[in-house]
Amino acid sequence: MKRRRPRLLVALVALAAGTAACSPTGRVVLPVALEEPVPATALRYPEAFGSHVAVVRGVATLLSRDLGLPVPDHVTVYLYASRAIFERGLVNDGRLPTLRAAELSEFAIGVGKRRQLLLHDTGGPPGGPDWVRLIAHELTHVAQIELAQGEGRAEQWLAEGMAEWVAFTVLERLGLDTVAHRHRVAAAGIRNHAALVAARLDLETLGSPRGFTVRHLKEGSLPTYQLAFLMAEYLIDRDGFERVVEYFSAFAKSQNRHANFERAFGQSIDDFEREILTHLKTVVR
Repeated sequence: MKRRRPRLLVALVALAAGTAACSPTGRVVLPVALEEPVPATALRYPEAFGSHVAVVRGVATLLSRDLGLPVPDHVTVYLYASRAIFERGLVNDGRLPTLRAAELSEFAIGVGKRRQLLLHDTGGPPGGPDWVRLIAHELTHVAQIELAQGEGRAEQWLAEGMAEWVAFTVLERLGLDTVAHRHRVAAAGIRNHAALVAARLDLETLGSPRGFTVRHLKEGSLPTYQLAFLMAEYLIDRDGFERVVEYFSAFAKSQNRHANFERAFGQSIDDFEREILTHLKTVVR
């Protein structure tokens, strides 16, 4: 089905010249109505990425124009000035359960929900590479939810790994990094990962949002995300990015995780686990 091009016109609340204004509550809300894509000739870094809104607009353009991901008509961006305010925002704005919000706020700096970006603003430059990467990662989750027509339906390791791959691809398009460099860093980072040492990835656990969180709290956030990235990268290289997009779209009709994976990639999750474990052992060498 042909997707309507996302609209990229920004309507601002609590903004001055496109930059988040100070708020006595430590919470800034930026409603972003996506109207027209940023022209390719105007999408230069860092000139076109000078504010929080400009970063969202630029990243949304790259996701929709270059990668074919569906960016919704409206996204509300929430900026929180501290972890405590971020935690409250996850409950009040993101409608997360209190315990889940407390858990996420301990380590996360961003959460992408349905047409929402909830971000802990640490005060760095909005156009810095770390912020661009964060927006790209979380906006990919927003796109995944649009595809699946719901949250938390697909394999969580693939959702996170795809979001990392897209974020690194955005950095590469802007001349800030390369996917190949991130691949090398990830391969070095997982060399002593517990799952590789034990020769058991346990994708069944990594496939649920709760299980993924438990695993990376136990085994380390960075290596767990690096592992997810390398697995997603392998699927993208093997079957194409479009196939991964189709996989997320399948959840709009059926929420059977195992059946959707097998239809999309031609093998069961267990068979993929054996295949990717062999591949990863080669990669880390």
